[in-house]
Amino acid sequence: MSQSLQHQVFQALNRSRAQLERSVQLADGLALAQWRNAHDATQYNTPGHHTFGCYLEGGYGTFRRDLPQLKGAPQRLCILPAEHQSAWVVNGELRFIHLYVSPQPFALGAVQLLDREPRELQLQERTFIEDPQQAGRFRQLALLDWQEPGERLLCSSLSQAILDQALLTQVGRRNGLQLKGGLAPQTRRRLQEYIEAHLEQPLGLAELAEQAALSSYHFARMFTQSFGLPPHRYVLMRRLQRATEQLTSSPHELGDIALACGFASASHFSTRFRQHFGATPSQYRAARCI
Repeated sequence: MSQSLQHQVFQALNRSRAQLERSVQLADGLALAQWRNAHDATQYNTPGHHTFGCYLEGGYGTFRRDLPQLKGAPQRLCILPAEHQSAWVVNGELRFIHLYVSPQPFALGAVQLLDREPRELQLQERTFIEDPQQAGRFRQLALLDWQEPGERLLCSSLSQAILDQALLTQVGRRNGLQLKGGLAPQTRRRLQEYIEAHLEQPLGLAELAEQAALSSYHFARMFTQSFGLPPHRYVLMRRLQRATEQLTSSPHELGDIALACGFASASHFSTRFRQHFGATPSQYRAARCI
């Protein structure tokens, strides 16, 4: 069963002649949609989320109005940043997959993979590029059952790999950027290290603010500026990420993993995990061990 996603690019296509084949909300902040279209025109205007697209079939007559010399083809990829604007003409038929990425997973990747503030970085706009590794991930996504819990979890892993690869290869520093506010780089790194070393413990706002020598109010605002998400959200994301690592690499019981990752109980852990990944910790472990 397809889900109606709220992403602006998804909604724009839904209003066009494009036919939705299927869609699914994955791990928090990631979503997939598979489309078929023919003889159409559409446009996107600063959607507020990133879109990664890959053509599965056709698309030879599809082009952007501002780049008419570039034409689509199977396995060609497009990267549409949150701030981009584009208008498209579809001649002939095509099938394609879109991966929609909200700001939070992009911000978390910028901090964790690149050790940079998310607001420093700009995802580079790309039209009809060739990247066999990324195209291979999209082809795998096209073969999976998005509604089966185990395969949906594999979809989440593949989608995260697409985002991670883009962060490592398709991101640059914003031109003319002058950062104001936020935490000093050494303070940000010290907080990251402190959080990592204390994930199994309760981490209150006042405790984290003390590490930065700031009041709780100013700390929360400056943390969000530098990390791209609030302190409590960042801590939760890191706890869930550590939990996924332990679920796949250790034989510990779920209750032990819950406590080791800072969750009050196994039930609290399971609830948070299911809200984020759309599956229980047990389903995640089973799927990753296949």
